[in-house]
Amino acid sequence: MSRALLRHTWRGHRVRLLLVCAAALLWGGLLPVIYSRFGSSFRGLVESGILPQALANIGGGDIFSLSGAIALGFIHPIAIILVCIFAVGFATSSVAGERQRGTLEVLLSHPLSRRRVYATLLLAALAFVALVLTALLCGALVSAALSGVIGEIELGRVPLAWLDAFLLFGSLTAFSLAASVSFDRLSRALGVTLAFVLGSYFLEILGSLWPDAAFLQRYSLFHYLETRRILTGNADPFAFAVLIVVATVAIVLALVIFPRRDIAAPS
Repeated sequence: MSRALLRHTWRGHRVRLLLVCAAALLWGGLLPVIYSRFGSSFRGLVESGILPQALANIGGGDIFSLSGAIALGFIHPIAIILVCIFAVGFATSSVAGERQRGTLEVLLSHPLSRRRVYATLLLAALAFVALVLTALLCGALVSAALSGVIGEIELGRVPLAWLDAFLLFGSLTAFSLAASVSFDRLSRALGVTLAFVLGSYFLEILGSLWPDAAFLQRYSLFHYLETRRILTGNADPFAFAVLIVVATVAIVLALVIFPRRDIAAPS
């Protein structure tokens, strides 16, 4: 790891990180408020048949319990976009973007091995993701406490829920960075990464809304974001194992591919 490169990376993204964390804090606090005020009303509408039963389980979350509201906050597209600003945007552009601009050669001309450059960028990206997820979860907990419903969940399970979310987005970060070191153009790296992320998200949401397609969920990384199950004491170790394996494979591939690549002058 290069401390100088890490400091430079943090300085270059500190304002963006602050803004994204603030947005995540606000978003995380929204759904517990909605649950505390309207959760019972929504439940009545679903049980009466006015609203479709599919709304009782959207990507592993719901609006009828605090654990479900927090889970829905994590799986909602707004939360995905906020975290993926760094998990996908930063990680994908960190190498492929530098390569496209012709500045990667300047970085590699310093006495830094490619593996050290990769390790530094991976550490920075994971730290960004960890902070955004922490802001998201803190917003939810503070909001639940202010709304008087914090007692509905066991606080001792919250760190495990955070870890599960970190492993998911850490896997996406590792995949994004692997794509970044594999292509010379940002558009190609970003296209591959977005296809993977959006395809995975589509399979999870489709399976949760359409019972006949439920078998597709197992092929989605987002299916292993089990926030509600963890907060209710039903954590599945297999979900953690899947995410760890995916992240490990992506990291190993990047460490193999990046040092062996020819970095020609940009055309």
